Amino acid sequence: MTLFSLAKKNIIGNFKNYLLYFISMIFSVVIYYTFVSLQYSPEVQNAIESSDSILNIFIAGSAVLILFVSIFIFYSNSFFTKKRKKEVGLYSLLGLKKKTIGRMLFYENIFMGGIAVLIGIIVGTILSKLFTMMVLKLLDAPVEVSFGLSVEAIINTLIVFLIISLVTSFQAYRLIYRFKLIELFRAEKEGEKVPKQSFIAAIASIIFIGFSYWLGFEPPTENLQVLTNLVLFLISIVAGTYLLFRFLTVYILRRIQNRKSSYYKGTNLVGISQLIYRINGNARTLTIIALLSAVTVSAISVGYSFYYTNEKQAEKAAPFSYMHISASDSTDREIEDVIQSDTEHAVIGQIDIPVIIASGEVTSPILQDYLENGPIKIVSEHTYHEALEILGKECNIQLTDKQTLGIQPLLTEYTSDNYKGHTVTVQLPNKELDLTFHSMAEDRIIPWSYPDFTIVVSDQLFSEIAAHVNPVTIKAYEVADEKTTKDTASQLQSLASEEMHLTTYYDVYREGLESGGLNLFILGFLGLVFLAATGSIIYFKQITEAHEDRGRYEILRKIGVSRKEVNAIIRKQMIFVFGLPLIIGVVHGLVILQIASNIFSVLIGTDLTVPIVVTTLVYFIIYLGYYFLTLTTVKNTVNN
Repeated sequence: MTLFSLAKKNIIGNFKNYLLYFISMIFSVVIYYTFVSLQYSPEVQNAIESSDSILNIFIAGSAVLILFVSIFIFYSNSFFTKKRKKEVGLYSLLGLKKKTIGRMLFYENIFMGGIAVLIGIIVGTILSKLFTMMVLKLLDAPVEVSFGLSVEAIINTLIVFLIISLVTSFQAYRLIYRFKLIELFRAEKEGEKVPKQSFIAAIASIIFIGFSYWLGFEPPTENLQVLTNLVLFLISIVAGTYLLFRFLTVYILRRIQNRKSSYYKGTNLVGISQLIYRINGNARTLTIIALLSAVTVSAISVGYSFYYTNEKQAEKAAPFSYMHISASDSTDREIEDVIQSDTEHAVIGQIDIPVIIASGEVTSPILQDYLENGPIKIVSEHTYHEALEILGKECNIQLTDKQTLGIQPLLTEYTSDNYKGHTVTVQLPNKELDLTFHSMAEDRIIPWSYPDFTIVVSDQLFSEIAAHVNPVTIKAYEVADEKTTKDTASQLQSLASEEMHLTTYYDVYREGLESGGLNLFILGFLGLVFLAATGSIIYFKQITEAHEDRGRYEILRKIGVSRKEVNAIIRKQMIFVFGLPLIIGVVHGLVILQIASNIFSVLIGTDLTVPIVVTTLVYFIIYLGYYFLTLTTVKNTVNN
């Protein structure tokens, strides 16, 4: 019998011991293959009109997934090898050479890796159709997906997991060389060291986390400060979270120990003492879980927010269905004929919007920083009211000749307080006009361009300014069911020149839908992977500890502790292990969302309540499933 045959027979004969590691490998292959197959899916590529962006998004997602899958497999492998130390020691005791044992472990790992990749690709092929349908649904595209294998995705997956399998197999080979024989036999009997109590470290954890939260809610004023704050935030939150689990929890549990009335009540003595002794081994794991939970909640919430706010953002960036600067009578007429000929999308309203573009300054510091030396766009009060009426909106403000109404720039949180009472100086060829801001309005009527500084003046004042500066005319059309005007929008783009600055609601909406849909899917997919991994990490850790603790629970039963009381001890420990990192992770995630809203301008002023609540609720439900699975398995391990 060859050594490879012996390794294969060993796996089949002891499959129960290999099962957890084997499943984690299959899971890793499935998620990676499924994700990569979407990148090469013709249905997804056809549904995305801005095809240049899809490749970059998928490449970035694949890179994150490779890194995460590698860490997850190495983490699972470390649990697996720890359980096998005694078995490896027995081989050595029976006289097998270290080189022979190492080669056998190497072959076992390669064999399992090969089978896992094969099964993972088969399962991934089945699931890829489901996930492709989900992507198409998010992109509002026809959900018609053919079933088939992606050769490119298979090759990509084989290369990635061949490298990972070789690395983990080499780790298995080195196992016999890294430990002495006595250490291999005593692996399961190694107890946790008594955790040190440090009041200073406990306080430091609060300071680090508090500082990171302060950075999150402190809006940066410069681009360089954004990067600096981000680095400081990451360092502080990681250090603070580790110190919290390593020292602050120990400090709190020690204080509970000192309260004799509660400590000696029921089985608290056993449960609390066991938690304290487990902190050393669990601090790093709980830190990883809390941070992954934070990343998961924030990533999915951000992705959902982009998708959730797309329609509102599109309406602001392109207020009308079609808008363009008037070029010539013939071109304008040609464009209007195309719009009018689309009988499926009847014209609801049509308006010419004269816009004066001038330079100027404002007394409000925040507005001046935004405007810098950019142009000011001026529209008349009558035109503004008429345009709003077509859009189904209204504005009841009446302006005098010395007043002006500011329009909130897109992607800002400016309010009337930033405008009211301040003045704007409009610079004309022969004179300057000083106007006082009456207030600010949120409703826009012209397309977005940076700097997005628009003001409304009285009709008489507009006529006076127009005598010095010739206005440009923006022709605007509002049609029914503007989300489905793909063909007309495409026709207009082929007719319009670059100088006309044609803006169609469909193009803006579709670009946001594709970007938001892909972001939601990719961030959601990665988030669910992180969630599955965090649940699996806790599961592996608790099952390993349950096997080690069976002797201790047996002693408790012998001295009269009932099975019900043992289960109560286990349940309290599971609530601590699952609950604390979940709470910390969700709170961290909310702070990360605050930082994201400062960085991503599209999230500024957006109500994220719905995305956050939905994401947290879904995360909690799935996490709860892992809790009950782990609790049931640990109970069965300890009691049977």
